[in-house]
Amino acid sequence: MKKLLIALAVASMAFAVAGCGGDDKKADSAVLKIGASPVPHVAILNAAKPALEKEGVKLEIIEFSDYVKPNLSLNDKEIDANFFQHEPYLNAFCKDRGLNLVNAAKIHIEPMGVFSKNLKDLKDVPEGAKVAIPNDPTNGGRALAILESAGLLKLKDGVGVNAVVGDIVGNDKKLQIVEIEAALLPRSLDDTDLSVINSNFAMEASLNPVKDSLFLEPGESPYANIIAVRAGDENRPEIQKLVKALKSPEVKKYIEDNYKGAVVPAF
Repeated sequence: MKKLLIALAVASMAFAVAGCGGDDKKADSAVLKIGASPVPHVAILNAAKPALEKEGVKLEIIEFSDYVKPNLSLNDKEIDANFFQHEPYLNAFCKDRGLNLVNAAKIHIEPMGVFSKNLKDLKDVPEGAKVAIPNDPTNGGRALAILESAGLLKLKDGVGVNAVVGDIVGNDKKLQIVEIEAALLPRSLDDTDLSVINSNFAMEASLNPVKDSLFLEPGESPYANIIAVRAGDENRPEIQKLVKALKSPEVKKYIEDNYKGAVVPAF
């Protein structure tokens, strides 16, 4: 009887040890919640998923259709990171809202384009044409700089992408600049002569920035889309693994093969 009790005790200890080992293995895996715009960010994240899973990180993607909630959700710890914006927008948003979010990595560039439903060439832009641009400061300034690059207006010297409508000093065609929420710009094409649209929103509306735009942002754009995190989290192992997966040769090839210039790798 004594030998039986000893054997049972040993078996119980072995089971407990095995159980602890299983918990440790489970603890090695992690779920990373990331907020993202539907196009092209979700698809790019999905392309990185297999490599992440091999590293023990399960990616949970939460889609956002606006430019405000993803940063607020990140700040409130509802998500671990987001992927939808460029650094100038992040910096302006954090300054305005008093948030402490940072850039963890640059992933891709989405050239902004000038679109029209009725015009086939910028030479045909009529006097007094109505031109829609994003109403947030960073993308609005970026759009004005693009319109200057396209030869449609002149801005004050030195303002560049920080321009506001009041910085227009040359407007021979007397363009009417209308500021609209970025996500609504594709719809504005029915009511405007031109709309300057972010590539992600253009693609969501089945517009190809390379083929359908009358003018595309020059290639030296500083507006790379980034992975944003709370300050201090950029060194978290899961975030580092996410960045590594997104900057892999496989994801780079995915971007180049699927977007053909409408989205450009920034690494």
